[in-house]
Amino acid sequence: METTLGKTILIIEDEQDVVDLLALNLRKAGFAILTAADGAAGLEKARSEKPDFIILDLMLPKLPGLEVCKILKTDLQTRRIPIMMLTAKAEEIDRIVGLEFGADDYVPKPFSPREVILRVKAIMRRSEAKPDDERLTAGPITIDPERHEVLIHGRRVNLTSLEFKLLRTLMQRRGRVQSRDRLLNEVWGYESVIDTRTVDTHVRRLRKKLGKAAGIIESVRGFGYRLKEN
Repeated sequence: METTLGKTILIIEDEQDVVDLLALNLRKAGFAILTAADGAAGLEKARSEKPDFIILDLMLPKLPGLEVCKILKTDLQTRRIPIMMLTAKAEEIDRIVGLEFGADDYVPKPFSPREVILRVKAIMRRSEAKPDDERLTAGPITIDPERHEVLIHGRRVNLTSLEFKLLRTLMQRRGRVQSRDRLLNEVWGYESVIDTRTVDTHVRRLRKKLGKAAGIIESVRGFGYRLKEN
């Protein structure tokens, strides 16, 4: 049975009406709420309170949301806290950069509070899910789910939780084409189709981290991705 009891969400947002709307609906869904009105205060609160989830606006006073995201995702103490970005439609480049910094999702303004709650719960479900213990190998890449570790030629590669799950899913279905919609559903946990560019952004980021081994992930034009069989 799914429960939100005891889960804390930090909202880093300077528009009070947005904070009020999110806080009201998230409290109704059972979450405890923390708030910060600027990037510097949000960063400090994230480090001191260690919330279970962060909703982060990109356009913030004192410290931009992208910088907050980058700092949190490179800090060992906070890197596993899921981050959902709030963006304006005109901020597509910032949105993509945010995903590359390790943000787990984004929601464009104006948004539906119900959609936000569904996405928050989906992200939390997947971050709490216990990985299969099966060790997987493809070419020079080895995944050890128990240790949440990826090795290339024996050297560790640091992946975000989303990148790890994306690579593991492709390796588990090696040789089979995975559509973007299916990846969104199974890796991101969404029941409905959203912007499939989210998948492309994460595949691009994953390939960059895999370096010379990146060619093992093939693009299937107009459909999705697969891991080479040989």
